[in-house]
Amino acid sequence: MKQLLTMVALFAAAVALAELPTQADIRSDLRRVAEWQVVHQPQSGLGPTAWTNGALYQGMLDWGELAERTEKDMSFIRWVDGIGAGCRWQPATRRGNNSHADDLTVCQAWLRLYERFGMPGRLNPTKKRIDSILANPSKVSLDLHKWSALERWSWCDALYMAPQVFAQLAALTGDKRYMEFMDAEFRATVDYLYDKEARLFYRDSRYFPDAPENGFAHREANGEKVFWGRGNGWCLAGLANLLRILPADAPNRPYYEALFKELAARLIELQCPDGYWHASLLDPESYPSPETSGTGFIVYGLAWGVNAGLLDRAATLPAIEKGWAALVAAIQPHGKLGWVQPIGQDPKHVSKDMTEVYGVGAFLQAGTQVHALAPAAQ
Repeated sequence: MKQLLTMVALFAAAVALAELPTQADIRSDLRRVAEWQVVHQPQSGLGPTAWTNGALYQGMLDWGELAERTEKDMSFIRWVDGIGAGCRWQPATRRGNNSHADDLTVCQAWLRLYERFGMPGRLNPTKKRIDSILANPSKVSLDLHKWSALERWSWCDALYMAPQVFAQLAALTGDKRYMEFMDAEFRATVDYLYDKEARLFYRDSRYFPDAPENGFAHREANGEKVFWGRGNGWCLAGLANLLRILPADAPNRPYYEALFKELAARLIELQCPDGYWHASLLDPESYPSPETSGTGFIVYGLAWGVNAGLLDRAATLPAIEKGWAALVAAIQPHGKLGWVQPIGQDPKHVSKDMTEVYGVGAFLQAGTQVHALAPAAQ
């Protein structure tokens, strides 16, 4: 523990006077992290259509578009496109539940590639799955004490995984039913999981302070409510991705913009001195290690918000600068991104050698937006 606290102090010192590096330096860091992941991708575990990889593909496409624009390098876009072709552009599948939000995550990449390159094969498998959901929508409770709740967006991560697919289909096809379904389900999840007093999302109903005793933490060691860092990072990044799709004049856009701004402001308040958002947002002392996946998603959301004109640059940039410096400090010499909390659903301890593909996706999404804020040269 003493060694970890010393390391955290060094991180804090490193980011105390952080400023954004040049765009060339940012691209260099993005490239080495992306290239390391491409080389090690066969070892990523859950398969090419898993939600973990869905988050990675979003980051790879964001970085790939930047690399194409600045360096005429389409290799990362082609890499994702090749994976999609190998999967025949299918969503993930699981027995007994065709509407699980996680299974739709990869569809965001497939639809982006369809918008770019065309070919109905990139579109139709996603449309078929979503049409089947609309034809037989689930009306089960969002209370995740019952597994049937997984048929709906009953956990906060789902707000990154699925709503954007419905919005993309609405934009691509002009069919308003997709947007209407998305809007109703998104609002139901927010009404259920968003704590208006704390201005944060519970991961799911099992973490409510008054939830039945069932082995899930209802309070942190310091007595605070349990608000998971990456869970709220998923939500902020998911809102950013959704707002990237919604038309400027969409009637529901003000709702999502207001929620995005409120959550962003709250997360800025909770950034730790070392630049990270730790695994527990309200009890970081119990989880002192860095955590790069939640931090990556939050930095992405904040930087996108500034670039989109939704967040004040002067008020937001210090958090972005510290957060980006912290993320870069977690890159190991060969390009591996460390300090990524493993797959889970609540705060857990993290070590420097832990990595996961969604952490890389968060880093790449963050970096492409930070790049737009950075100086061309110093």
